[in-house]
Amino acid sequence: MVSQAAIQPEPQPILACTVSRDVQVFDLLIEDMEHAMGEGWGDLGFEDALAFLGQAEADSLQFIAVALDHEDESDLGRVTDVISAAKSRGIKVILITEDLSPSAIHTLLRQGGDEFLPYPLPEGELGQAIERVMRVPEPVALVEEKKPTLAPTNDRSGVVIGVQGMSGGVGATTLAVNLAWELANVDKKSPHRVCLIDLDLQYGSTSTYLDLPRRDAVLEMLTDTENMDSEVFLQALQPFKDQLYVLTSPPELIPVDLIGPDDVARILEMAQANFDYVVVDMPSVMVEWSQTVLEASAVYFGVTEMDMRCAQNIVRLKRALSAEDLPVEKMRYVLNRAPKFTDLNGKGRVKRLGESLGISVEVQLPDGGKQVTQANDHGTPLADTAGRNPLRKEIAKLAKSVHDVNVADAAESKG
Repeated sequence: MVSQAAIQPEPQPILACTVSRDVQVFDLLIEDMEHAMGEGWGDLGFEDALAFLGQAEADSLQFIAVALDHEDESDLGRVTDVISAAKSRGIKVILITEDLSPSAIHTLLRQGGDEFLPYPLPEGELGQAIERVMRVPEPVALVEEKKPTLAPTNDRSGVVIGVQGMSGGVGATTLAVNLAWELANVDKKSPHRVCLIDLDLQYGSTSTYLDLPRRDAVLEMLTDTENMDSEVFLQALQPFKDQLYVLTSPPELIPVDLIGPDDVARILEMAQANFDYVVVDMPSVMVEWSQTVLEASAVYFGVTEMDMRCAQNIVRLKRALSAEDLPVEKMRYVLNRAPKFTDLNGKGRVKRLGESLGISVEVQLPDGGKQVTQANDHGTPLADTAGRNPLRKEIAKLAKSVHDVNVADAAESKG
């Protein structure tokens, strides 16, 4: 007779654990873990996790999913202790955060986090993250830095589009990154070559918003533009999904006057010769070479919000441009986080703002909410993670409008 003990199945090893203050706060994470791991996962608090990671039972763990919200930010020490303990045993760490500050996320990633995901998790994103962290890395000798696959053409006459915030934090980089991506995809049948240039040399964040590393080649090119040719310029760019080519800000904090008008003119000239559209993300401050970009631009978007700081800066900017006899007519003002369509009082405030400043608010972008921050933190355009977001839809319309005007102008010039 076969004993009862002999037919008892062995308990399934625990391959993963969620670690949080209270996993019930992240109820959607529970569903995602069950879908991805079945019964092969467990849940631990921070103190229990530290104790468990010191035991032999933790040998079977492949990864931990650390779930955090704003209440955990005041006590990141115990979180970093858990991450360090996991990394010391070769266990992967996936960070899942809600309403956590960028500085806190940066700290946790620096301590050893392998992946970062915003909560609530996009559908299927946890499974993809698990696949990424568990993927066996290629041998170092075979890993090569991804370089642009474009060959120099020197036969284009790219349209330059400047984007500048009228104050910090108004969403100018979000607009620049997503506008460039939409232009790269505006015509599926005949894709265009699009270049995004980050000239916010000190605090530019296009690399963050597209999850691209900052490379020393950028600084090398900026400091020697006199000897730059198309090949050198293209080597300084980084491809994003082989559709958008990006010149990020340098890896080091450098003076904004490291480059001058002649340097910027050469960079723009090289970009125009090799791309159909060139989107330039400008610093929110006016510098010596701001005039160079403005004069080269077909259109220059000034991104603003409904507040006094932006209004005062617009007045000063208009005054400065007029005093220097610069092409102020190229300025197109974009109101970000504009009132909703049904907010009649808000619409009235926008009209009065334009009248008092003597400007026309030609583009109004809605507030995209948390999805915008999540997309930026995750390093992806809105079109990829939140295609139905109202902000993404309006930026897509703006890209289509810019493209249509460009096509019409090209046809007229040929005629």
